[in-house]
Amino acid sequence: MEMKIALFPGDGIGPEVIEAAKRVLDAVAVKRGHSIIYERFLIGGASIDRTGSALTDETIDAAKKCDSILLGAVGGPKWDCPDAAVRPEQGLLRLRKETGAFANLRPVKTYERLYAMSPIKNEVLRDADILVIRELTGGIYFGRKESGVDSSGVAWAVDELRYSAAEIERVLELAFRMARGRRKRVMSVDKANVLDSSRLWRKTANAVHERYPDVRLDHVLVDTASMRLVSNPREIDVMVTENMFGDILTDEASVLAGSMGMLPSASIGDESPGIYEPIHGSAPDIAGRGIANPLGTILSAALMLRYAFGLNDEAAAIETAVERTVGNGELPADLGGKAGTQATTDQVLAQLAAL
Repeated sequence: MEMKIALFPGDGIGPEVIEAAKRVLDAVAVKRGHSIIYERFLIGGASIDRTGSALTDETIDAAKKCDSILLGAVGGPKWDCPDAAVRPEQGLLRLRKETGAFANLRPVKTYERLYAMSPIKNEVLRDADILVIRELTGGIYFGRKESGVDSSGVAWAVDELRYSAAEIERVLELAFRMARGRRKRVMSVDKANVLDSSRLWRKTANAVHERYPDVRLDHVLVDTASMRLVSNPREIDVMVTENMFGDILTDEASVLAGSMGMLPSASIGDESPGIYEPIHGSAPDIAGRGIANPLGTILSAALMLRYAFGLNDEAAAIETAVERTVGNGELPADLGGKAGTQATTDQVLAQLAAL
């Protein structure tokens, strides 16, 4: 298969972890007889410095012509001014919107060797395997934003949380389809006791559930869901929720895996090339030191092979190589080890070669 992949290294450790994932993709391509063409693009702070924009129109047009997108991370203190007219995160939000990636899939898996890295008890972590699906292009992040000062001199601000039934339905439909291939349980997370948008979410979830009678549906308030995520994660199969709740809950879920550096994500849509990226940030404090954990990005590349190209065997091979590296190899610094980015990647490549 010939693949054309857009690389968005971004900021901070982004270029380092993207290069690691590229090495793994190249090794898989050689071993399985595939061909990969890469195109590199600017996004976030790197794009602001070069063009004044977090993501240019030309970049969006070019990226849409690629088969899929692999992204590192955006942001950093250099551009972290609340009053700035242009911020790195705007590039990422626009990329998701413009490419039609309406759902973010974040698998959370625990590894026995990493139990000690989590504050959660071992018996709670054991065998946890969760897929969190976050609606990605609606809600409060994309709603109307206003701010000002009233006549008495008091500052005010408004962030609108808006959803249509169609936006909700398509992400719930995806959640139920995914659950059918797993343990057939969907936890729909909302705040229906307070928010009208959540009441619409719950109503829509019930309607979609009628098409999937073989899948169990549980409605859970977001505060209860945040508790269950760390007190009994094994009861959760597929968790689906709106944009902001999903953003927060998936970061909370990283404590199960031991580090944010372990978690991949896939942002997909019906006609989207898909955006694949680790959930961690740009970590500017360690950028350039060669110690960033590349495993979340490597696992994101595996998700890309599975969802964008249908290469399930190749994706599984990468996941197995990562699992064996974590189980038997020298761990990266964020997991208590001494392996740098290159050494960690070398171990994954060695495990791949042995499969």
